[in-house]
Parts: sequence; structure tokens; C-alpha cells
Amino acid sequence: MLFNSIEFALFLPVVFFLYWFAVNRSLKVQNLLLLGASYFFYGWWDWRFLGLIVFSSFVDFFVGLLLNKEENPWKRKLWLWISISVNIGFLGFFKYYNFFAESFSEAFTLLGAPIEASRLSIVLPVGISFYTFQTLSYSIDVYRRKLEPTKDIISFFAFVSFFPQLVAGPIERATNLLPQFYKKRSFDYDKATDGLRQILWGLVKKVVIADNCAPLVNQIFENADTTSASNLLLGAVLFSFQIYGDFSGYSDIAIGTSRLFGFNLKKNFAYPYFSRDIAEFWRRWHISLSTWFRDYVYIPLGGSKGKQWVRIRNVFIIFLVSGFWHGANWTFLVWGLLNALYFLPVFIRKKNRAHLDVVAQGRWFPTISETFQMLITYALTVLAWIFFRADSVTDAFVYIKRMTNSSLFSIPTITYTKHLFWISVMLLVFLFFEWMGRDKEFAIEGLVKKWPMPLRYAFYLCLSMIIVLFGAKSQEFIYFQF
Repeated sequence: MLFNSIEFALFLPVVFFLYWFAVNRSLKVQNLLLLGASYFFYGWWDWRFLGLIVFSSFVDFFVGLLLNKEENPWKRKLWLWISISVNIGFLGFFKYYNFFAESFSEAFTLLGAPIEASRLSIVLPVGISFYTFQTLSYSIDVYRRKLEPTKDIISFFAFVSFFPQLVAGPIERATNLLPQFYKKRSFDYDKATDGLRQILWGLVKKVVIADNCAPLVNQIFENADTTSASNLLLGAVLFSFQIYGDFSGYSDIAIGTSRLFGFNLKKNFAYPYFSRDIAEFWRRWHISLSTWFRDYVYIPLGGSKGKQWVRIRNVFIIFLVSGFWHGANWTFLVWGLLNALYFLPVFIRKKNRAHLDVVAQGRWFPTISETFQMLITYALTVLAWIFFRADSVTDAFVYIKRMTNSSLFSIPTITYTKHLFWISVMLLVFLFFEWMGRDKEFAIEGLVKKWPMPLRYAFYLCLSMIIVLFGAKSQEFIYFQF
């Protein structure tokens, strides 16, 4: 079920009404309702894969209880590895089996010993990369004794499958989200209206920005070998806005929807294209995944401690694993490697925490230096996105090579000329609001609160009309494939 679909527009009010008006007197029944709604939401895509999320939840629930009772360090480690093996095993089979089978086959062929690799017709379960990491954080935190295991199986299952962020994040920690299922929740009008604002802005990002960029991006990438360099540059820039609008839009809708039910999810995006270096970009892009790898992979490897070569190794491991998490394709590994190379100079000079504040804090405009830094960081990011979007590494290199010829300075010529004009206007307006709200949870959070009520509601109506009039055909979110 897509957030930008008629089905969800009907589903959400029904669940909201039942949650606050029919079962609001019992916390356990509220949690049971959320669990049932979450399974219905997920099963709408394909009910057969509900078994995976139920089995994963059972394993980690009982592993948590056993970890709490067990004092023997070897047995505790064994239970943890059972949790890791089950979760990563499912993820590895559904997401990476064909990739490894084909890669081994190609490797042996290059060595002169060709082998036949059997490719399976595997359907990737939606959201498996997200809920796998979410439930793993529970097992690991219980193992580290940072979290008391729950005995409330309904709350735990609802935590794992919580529908607003089930299929594309944010990847929540058990330490943050799970305790919220234990506490009595009362309807908070201010929180709910904030949630609706964030949902509205998330829909603008998704259906107005991302989905309108999509046809232009598809046309340019599909014809990369015949189109001009200026078109290719345009395609790369538009894809950067497509993926940002698509993914951060999903996160905004997820966080806003959670607020309607009295929950607070972690912020997942913090205006990453206003970053002044690549380290700042990665503190602001897909925050829940970046911090997950930091806490559960980077720090256990030694983090920034030890010899220089060890610290550099850890940086490369994190970025390569992050790339591979996104999909079973060499393009994602190269994307991760490229970002590691971007990050390395900042890391070696110990400047990776130089920009912890908001750019141009308290000012309308950035300095010349800040503008230059943002443009360079954005340009590097756009270059890396080409590998992320391309079908193969070869296609990405061809794209970049063709983008550097003399036609780069020509005027882009594409089929959707009128469409390009309107998306350009919408992008400029969108960037204006993002810049004005760059120190807020989401762009329009603080801005409209200061306006008189008639003007505020006129603004909401205007955004709603823009969504209706300029919203492109409903498309799946890009990160559903991860």
C-alpha cells in the first residue's frame, strides 16, 4: 500500500478513528489494533511475505528473553548469533542470492573455468532491509545490556511492524520506539496538526517533486548513449532531486503519520543538499541508516581509534557495506566506494566534524565560502548518484564520459520541454522553502505557525491544490526496492 494512493487515503482515517475513538481506553487493544493494521498494510502488497516478518519477530522476541536469563558469555553470544543468522540469512537469500551466484559464475569464467550458476526467480520482500535492521538493533542492545527485553509480545510485534515506517524507514531503534508502546497515549492536538503538516510537505516532495522529475530522468538515462552532454547533466541533477524528494518525502509522511497516533520517530533527513562537506552530508542523509552502521559496525570495528590504516579501513568498510545494503548490484558498491573516497580527505585532516551547525545560522544568505562549499559538495554527490541510478557500472562510466564533451554547454533538448519548465519553477519554490526552514524538523514546520490562521489555511489549501493539479501519476517509492 503506497502512501500516495487512494487505498492509504481510506486506510489511514479508518485506523485513526478506531484507534482514538473505539479502543482508546485500553493500551493493549490499541497496540493490537496497530499490529493488525500494520499486517494488513504490509499484506496489501503480498500477504505471503507476512510469514517472514512474523517469524523474524518471534525469533528476536524469544532471543531477547533468553539473553536476559543467560549469564554464560558463550551461550549469550550463541543466542545473539542465532538472531543475526536468521535475520541476515533471510536478507541475504532474498536480496543477494542471485547477485553472488552470477558473480561467482563470472569470476570462474574469467579464470578459464566456466560454471553454470542457477538463477532463482526470487521476489524481494518490500521493506526487508529496514525491518531486519530494526529488529537486529533490539537483539544487539539486549545483548549489550543497554535495553531490558520486553515480555509484552504484542508491543514487540507492533514495534517491528509499525506500519508508518515499516517498508522504508526511518530504521528505528528499540531504545526509542519500543518504550513508546508501553505508555498510555493521549490525543495531542498540537502533535497531530504538526503531523498533518509534515504529511502534507512529504506528499509535496513525493508527488510534486520526485514523481515529476521521474519521467525526465527515465528518458535521459534510457537514452544516455545518444543524447547531449547538457541533457545528461540535467538528468543527473534531476535524479538528485527525485531521490531526495522520494525518500525524504516518505520519511516525512512516516514521521507525520506516527505523530497522529502519538508516536515520535527519529528525524531521517536534515536538508543534506545544504551540506558544506561530504561528512556533513552523511550526517544529514538517511540519518537512521548512517547512525545504525556507526553504532553497530563502525564502533565495534574500532571506530576512529587505533592506527591510521585501521581507521581508514573502517571508513571504507562502512561505506562499502552501506552501498551493498542498498542493493545487489556493483553500481551500489562503486557508489559506496566513491563516497568513501570523498570522505577520506576530510577524515584524514580530522575535519569531519567541522560543520555541526546549520549553514548560515541566523542569516538569510550563506557567505561566498559557504556557497562554494555547498556547490562542491552537491556536485560530488550528483556525480555519485549517477552510479546509483545506472543499470551497470559500465553504463555509469559511459554516462559520465559522454557528459564531458563539448555539448555540455548547449541548451538541453528533451521531449517534455513544457514539463521541464514547470518542474524547474517548482524546484526553485521548493528549494526556497527548504532553505527558509533548514533549522526546523521539516521545512514548513515553523514558517507557517507564525502566520495568521486564514493565511495559514490558505497556504495548506494551495499546497493541496498543487498536489492535485501537478502531482504526477502515482509511483512506488524508490526505496521500496531496498
